[in-house]
Amino acid sequence: MAKRLYVGGLPYSTNEDAIRDAFSKAGTVENVTIITDKMTGRSKGFGFVEMSNDDEAQNAIAMWNGQEFDGRKLTVNEARPMEERAPRERRFSR
Repeated sequence: MAKRLYVGGLPYSTNEDAIRDAFSKAGTVENVTIITDKMTGRSKGFGFVEMSNDDEAQNAIAMWNGQEFDGRKLTVNEARPMEERAPRERRFSR
């Protein structure tokens, strides 16, 4: 079963292909997602990499956590499940 990893500290200029190439050294990469700002489309500096199994995910963590990638130090660990968030309050009046 695929294992989802959180990857923080990504350079803002990086793209999904560069991350896929780097993490493929640890195993099969199923999916890469870079989180971007909705308004500007600019990277927020973190994303998720889905490895094909637990062993490859652990290899990727061991290989990349704390290592430099394009001048920035990465934080790589198992992704936590997304938590429920309260609905946002509307901030405009009619």
